[in-house]
Amino acid sequence: MTGADAARGWYDRLMEKTAMDLRIVQEPVPLQTSEEGIVRVAGTRVTLDTVVAAFEQGATAEEIVQQYPSLHLADAYAVIGYYLRHRPEVETYLAERDRVSRQVRQENEARFDPAGVRARLLARRSE
Repeated sequence: MTGADAARGWYDRLMEKTAMDLRIVQEPVPLQTSEEGIVRVAGTRVTLDTVVAAFEQGATAEEIVQQYPSLHLADAYAVIGYYLRHRPEVETYLAERDRVSRQVRQENEARFDPAGVRARLLARRSE
């Protein structure tokens, strides 16, 4: 047996032991759906919409966590990974959220005319 063979045998035994000691566990994606149907990163008020929008604008997971300190780095990576693996479903969800948001805005603008809001507020203040 040469020195190279002995070294290779030692390395192989080390890698077998290392692989046996490593426990690979699937962890759930840290997302929760509220009663209103809004998907948020678990334990935070940060929405899936927010993380995806930041990522799509070029932010890294680290930058997203800096912007939203309630997020953990591992959770940001997990949410981005979920988005990348389930892009069609997430984009369908985001499109529906956008549709509902636009509808609510239109309803509010119909009920409360935005024209002249500043003047009305200033008039109330002076009363």
